[in-house]
Amino acid sequence: MIERLIPAGVAGAEVFDDVLPHLPDPRELDLVRGRPDRVVRQFTAARACAHRCLDALEAPPGPLLRTADGAPAWPTGFVGSITHCTGYRGAVAAHAEVWAALGVDAEPALPLQYGVLGLVASEREQRMVARLSRKRPGLPWDRLLFSAKEAVYKAWYPAARQWIGTGAVEVAFTTDGLLMAEIRPDRTPPPLARRRPDAAGAARPGGVTARYTGRWRIEGGLLLTAVAVPAGSPVGVRARARVAVVGEDAAAVTAGTPARAPGTVR
Repeated sequence: MIERLIPAGVAGAEVFDDVLPHLPDPRELDLVRGRPDRVVRQFTAARACAHRCLDALEAPPGPLLRTADGAPAWPTGFVGSITHCTGYRGAVAAHAEVWAALGVDAEPALPLQYGVLGLVASEREQRMVARLSRKRPGLPWDRLLFSAKEAVYKAWYPAARQWIGTGAVEVAFTTDGLLMAEIRPDRTPPPLARRRPDAAGAARPGGVTARYTGRWRIEGGLLLTAVAVPAGSPVGVRARARVAVVGEDAAAVTAGTPARAPGTVR
């Protein structure tokens, strides 16, 4: 599933259970010491996927620990992203000299709970979800939007080191598997405003800081979204660049790209 979303130069790995090919590194297990067994199993399976990616890229051996803010501490010279949900664990990684940032997110292919869409989507995004739901009613477009924002955040944060809320990421989809995202950090509301029902759409003066493009796929009761940022494309808070499509049809999209609250980076 994941191999259909990633471009050349990106390694991907996934599993649909928690059976490990070998014992996990004890230094990684220390990161989840005292957590429920279910959490430990999914953590170690997802880490095993990340190691498969790094091995394919001939990265130096060693544990994949965490940064001070909880993100995976990828080896120097490498970037990556990890995701897991019920029935799925996956990871992507690449040489930083080829790809500047990666983001991947998996979710069950089920609609969001009632009321959640209004908390994470702008009015424009809600209209898009309604339109796509009429066009292809069998797909959970609201959950796909949620997932795309997670994937974008996972690519954005390691490069920018700036928290952004869901209102800062505006996503659009095509029905054939492409996604486009515009990032406007000025739309991140202050702490008190984050509690308002309309916080996701709140905006202050400012413009687009970065544009990401990627791919989405729904298969076997799961949905997966991924974005990748080419090396040389600015991805931080001062960036103003369009990035390449993850996968095929790059020319078609980069020639005319339209314009769960992002959570813990695993």
